[in-house]
Amino acid sequence: MRIQLILRCMATTAALFGIEYPYQTAEPQKSGWPLSAEEREYVLKPEFERRPGREVNKHLPEMWPVVPSAGHWGGTSWLDTHAKLVDFVRANNGPTDILLVGDSITQQWGSPLDKGVLNDPWKKHFGDFKTINIGIGGDKVQNVLWRLDHGGVEGLEPRLVVVMIGNNNMFFTPETGVEPVANGVEICVANLREKFPKTDVIVVKILPCHAPGNPFYEDIQKTNAALDSLKLDAKPKVRVLDLTSDFLNRDGTIKKSLYAQDGIHLSLAGYSVYAERLKPLVEKTLGVTATETE
Repeated sequence: MRIQLILRCMATTAALFGIEYPYQTAEPQKSGWPLSAEEREYVLKPEFERRPGREVNKHLPEMWPVVPSAGHWGGTSWLDTHAKLVDFVRANNGPTDILLVGDSITQQWGSPLDKGVLNDPWKKHFGDFKTINIGIGGDKVQNVLWRLDHGGVEGLEPRLVVVMIGNNNMFFTPETGVEPVANGVEICVANLREKFPKTDVIVVKILPCHAPGNPFYEDIQKTNAALDSLKLDAKPKVRVLDLTSDFLNRDGTIKKSLYAQDGIHLSLAGYSVYAERLKPLVEKTLGVTATETE
């Protein structure tokens, strides 16, 4: 109940006062880029050493998804990846049509971290729109929050933000539960709306993966249900896109042709379905009709 009260207060005050997270860690630099030497030393510690409550020897897993935290892959690799995207954003400052925010499913639309070009389904449906993709594979909600606050979108002027995040939090739901993950998505939306008050945000629910009975599959369903209870699309300039039925068969199993072999990431056919469902919302938001290219 306490975290829900805090989040309700955040929703009403974010536009005026900025984002105030429900827990303050010992992190020395809460926002801004570049990082101070002290902040860099702090974020290069393994992520579990920086979780909320760790500094006072308290176990507060319900706070993990709702408080910003830099990712960590060992050494400086995650931070170097974020820095590369910051450089890309700075090189493309100013107006842009669409900003993509998320994890590997977002990154695989096509990213400056990879080939540097958007994939064929995106180009077919949205090739006329200037698009900036800041997805990072493996990111959790809290990692996206940290990136948003540490130079990840600074200087951009997007007309539309599309965000999908939360899949990688499923690894930790035995400790955090699913409601904090949904709350973290809500805070991501509040963060984006605070940074871009004139911008529309499309929240794409977490896509199903694996198979019925698998903890990941079941917890994604529960997290999406928790998102429904938050009524994000009742907020100004926010819409929710639910692709669950597009990616599942009638018996609840995933449509394998839409997925890569791991049953998590998408095939090009999966991205085509995603793009086709996203297209009407993009056109409505941007006020133009996207031109399909062969």
